[in-house]
Amino acid sequence: MDRFRPKFVTFDCHGTLINFQMAEAARDLFGCHLDGPRMDEFIKNFQGYRIDEVMQAWKPYAEVVHNALERTCRRNNVAFQPEDAEAIYNRIPTWGPHPDVPEGLARLAKEVPLVLLTNSMNAQIHSNVAKLGAPIHAVYTAEDAGAYKPHYQAFEYMFDMLGCGPEDITHVSSSFRHDLFSAYDLGIKSKVWVNRGHEPANPFYEYTEIKSISQLPGVFGI
Repeated sequence: MDRFRPKFVTFDCHGTLINFQMAEAARDLFGCHLDGPRMDEFIKNFQGYRIDEVMQAWKPYAEVVHNALERTCRRNNVAFQPEDAEAIYNRIPTWGPHPDVPEGLARLAKEVPLVLLTNSMNAQIHSNVAKLGAPIHAVYTAEDAGAYKPHYQAFEYMFDMLGCGPEDITHVSSSFRHDLFSAYDLGIKSKVWVNRGHEPANPFYEYTEIKSISQLPGVFGI
């Protein structure tokens, strides 16, 4: 990638910056009921159903977690308790960044404004943001946009709020399914994939790969 200097560097938050511990939360609650392979399948299903839920019309994220967990339990013949979904949802604001995040973000923030585009609720995200260790120029949530990523509406809301276009930003994410597929389709040429092992590489989508946020300033020659 050329040494493009964007007007903004925009980020997915949960998973990319914040250590999104949905799998660990599911293991804590259901590990006593399921052996290793069945627990792995449960976690895979739980992730898939969360994606399916956010592909529908916007609803509060508590409902996304509730519905996804209920569907996962049904598929895996495990009793569903609404309080389990509430317990997982309430963990989200307590999660902090991956270890590589604070230093890399702080270094980049001295040169380029940082923006978060997150599938989150306004009441929760600011607790996560406060743990990042770097100044964030703006935070836009799915609640603000009325749509979750990968819906284009979420990205278009961000463009409108920033007063810029896809040519003006670099978008950074560890997820193709939530972010980088849509970013490609919307004409965001400058994309960075943080390879955290969530998904396999897919070079068709024209991105720069990094292993950690500590490498991100180097993408811009910083």
